Amino acid sequence: MNPPAGVDIIDANDFKVWKLGLAGAPATLYEGEKFQLEFNFGPNYPLESPQVLFVGDNVPIHPHIYSNGHICLDVLYNHWSPVQTVASICLSLQSMLSSCTSKERPPDNATYVKTARSNPKHTAWAFHDDTV
Repeated sequence: MNPPAGVDIIDANDFKVWKLGLAGAPATLYEGEKFQLEFNFGPNYPLESPQVLFVGDNVPIHPHIYSNGHICLDVLYNHWSPVQTVASICLSLQSMLSSCTSKERPPDNATYVKTARSNPKHTAWAFHDDTV
């Protein structure tokens, strides 16, 4: 795998779980910050999307990222296509972070984190705001 700029492979030794580093892009709210992503590939990948989470001590503060690492991004769920790759998901996440204008958690963060299942693919996401 040849990762895009700002993405580092931490561990990709098997095809079940990958850990990647994601750097905040220059001239954005996240410049200089480093985040860790975990990709969990199910048996039906690439027909079904991988489970993707932010993990570790530095989960980005963003209106579409919950403090438990769950990411509200349509391409990870109902807009998934088998032609997408790990690199394209990383680019989508970098784009989402880069376009953010205010570091804040989703308004329902506290409630969601208390009630969410561990796998965000079991959440009934409502995609209604692509401005951040």
